[in-house]
Amino acid sequence: MSGKYTFGKTVALGFDQAIERVTQALAAEGFGVLTEIDVAATLKKKLGKDMPPYKILGACNPQFAHQAIEFEPQIGALLPCNVVVRVDAAGKTRVEIMDPQAVLQLVDRPEIPAIAAQVRERLVRALGSL
Repeated sequence: MSGKYTFGKTVALGFDQAIERVTQALAAEGFGVLTEIDVAATLKKKLGKDMPPYKILGACNPQFAHQAIEFEPQIGALLPCNVVVRVDAAGKTRVEIMDPQAVLQLVDRPEIPAIAAQVRERLVRALGSL
């Protein structure tokens, strides 16, 4: 399932297992997880609100990030590639990935679309391996 700025799918994994498998799949494509934001825990702590498990993983491929930053130093505001792992209303685990081609259209540099396409290809493969 794709949206305007994400692509993803429902996976036959529990939430914690999905986090582990997503991290492994990203690593196989040259991405490390730089950040992990537990949205559900944060909203519980700050607002007292309960919600199903929801984490945002900040994935980065250093090679592509370096290339992009060399062409456009302020592009860091659009990095890393966010990967959401969440449990939906039906209790199913979803993995949704920021589409770098959609987001990086904001950058007006001719070199960036080729980098975004390569990053997207690797992210699609990672998602496909789940």
